[in-house]
Order: sequence, then C-alpha cells, then structure tokens
Amino acid sequence: MKRAIFTLALALFSVVAISAQKPYVLKHTADRVVKHWDNATAPHSNEETKDEYINEKGYAFHTSETLFYIYNGNPAKKSDKCIIILPGGGYSGVVMSKGFRIAEWLREEGITSIVLKYRLPNYGHKEVPLEDAQAALRYAREHAAELGIDPSKVGILGGSAGGHLAAYTSTFTPDAEKPAFAILIYPVITGDSWLGHISSYNYLLGKHRTPDEVEQYSLHNRVSATTPPTLLMLSDDDRVVPPANSMLYYKALKHHGVKASMYTFPSGGHGWAGKVGFKYEKEYKHLMLDWLSTLK
Repeated sequence: MKRAIFTLALALFSVVAISAQKPYVLKHTADRVVKHWDNATAPHSNEETKDEYINEKGYAFHTSETLFYIYNGNPAKKSDKCIIILPGGGYSGVVMSKGFRIAEWLREEGITSIVLKYRLPNYGHKEVPLEDAQAALRYAREHAAELGIDPSKVGILGGSAGGHLAAYTSTFTPDAEKPAFAILIYPVITGDSWLGHISSYNYLLGKHRTPDEVEQYSLHNRVSATTPPTLLMLSDDDRVVPPANSMLYYKALKHHGVKASMYTFPSGGHGWAGKVGFKYEKEYKHLMLDWLSTLK
C-alpha cells in the first residue's frame, strides 16, 4: 500500500514538474515576425547557455535570438513615422506583453512599430542589446518602402531598462545612424548607488564593474548636441527607478540644446506603460502623440 501511494505521489510530482517547465507561447497580434539573428550569427554573443523561457505574463528570459514583431499602422490614419519599441525588464528579462500593448495602440493611431525581443546582456555583455536595437533601426530604414514609412523618421521608445537601452542607443550610436527621436518612460539612466536601479547595471556591466564603467554607461554623461529630440515621461511616486534619473538626462539634453520635453504624473509608480488600469493612460497617450506631432 505504501509503495502504491509513493508511486502515485511520484507520478503526480512528475506531471507537475513537466507542466511547470512547459514554455508559455507569446500572444501577439503582429502582422509579421522576423528573426534577425541569434548568438551564432550576430556580431557578438551574450554567451547564454540556458534555454529561453517565457512565463505566463509574457516576459522572456535567457534570450539568445533577436526577433522583430512588426505592427503596421492603420491605413486610415497612416503616419510616415516608425517607432522601435524596447520593452523593459531590468536587463534580466524582456517584458514583451507590455511592448505588444503599446504597439497595438500605436497601430490604431496609424503609427507603424517594431517590438524588439532583444538578447539580454547576461552579466556584462553590454554590446549585445545595443547592437540588436541598432539592427532594428537599420531594418526599418532598409524596409521603409515596404513598411510605408519615411526612413528619416524612425524613432525609438523604451521604458525602465528599455528606456536605458533607448537612451544608450541615442547616445552611443554614430550620428548618421541615430534614431530620429526617442521616448523614454521612467528610464534607468544612472548607475549611482542612491539614484540608480543597481540590478540593471549588474546585468548590463556585470557585478565586478569598475567606477569608470558605471560613469560611462550612466547616460546623462553621454548626451551631446547630436542626441535626438527626446520625450521623457515618469511618475513622481516611482520607487523602483527614481524620477531623478529622468531629470539628470533632461538637464543634460537642455544643456546641449537638444529639443526635449518631460512630463511627471502625480502617481502611477513604475511599469505603467502598456499596463491596463493606469490612471493617467489617456493623458500620457495624448501627450505622446502631441509631442510626436511637433517633430519636423
């Protein structure tokens, strides 16, 4: 009898274990998905050895291939702009589900977008997410006719660590290839131990980073006169990435004469872009579209 009970318990445990390991399939409404490259074909590898895993919330972990989820703008409202969306996730994951929701909204407004599933830096491979973001910009420009966009109007949008990647791309990319504009939502900007989201820097630069590396990848230090026009959006009560991150970047943009606007909502905490139920959803969407309309 005891053996039968033990055997049954072992079988149930095995079923639960297998179910827990079953990967979740990303749900999206993209018009097309393009695999651009992976660790074997990209310029650099993040040396990820674990299998990619996607959880039930639509968060991707251990990414080792680069995918473009392409959302065509509504033809009835067709815009000639294109936005590369870089989901956040602290550089430890990629929150694809929120990126998809933003893309679906932009589609309704006639704006074509590409949600990027980028390869994560995996404790120190800092060049990898950057080259994926740059590849998405090149892809949009090279396929501008097919996408129905102006190749000179390809911008970038990112929240949290995705905001860091958007600012990273805006400041580290050669001038001729920089995005036309950038939208940074509660971005990680500084590696300062008081103001920064230190976990993001652990993944980006590694746990044994030097003070010089932290300063170099604290992106307000990288702003120049050729940094693209930038919109910053944040919440005053954000305790994950303090609003001072955005303020540092905004101050640097203004110092160098770059077109920039910044909006701070009274509440909302962290992670509200692409999230259902944000109190100021209507306002942030209106402000973003209004700002985009001011770009030449």
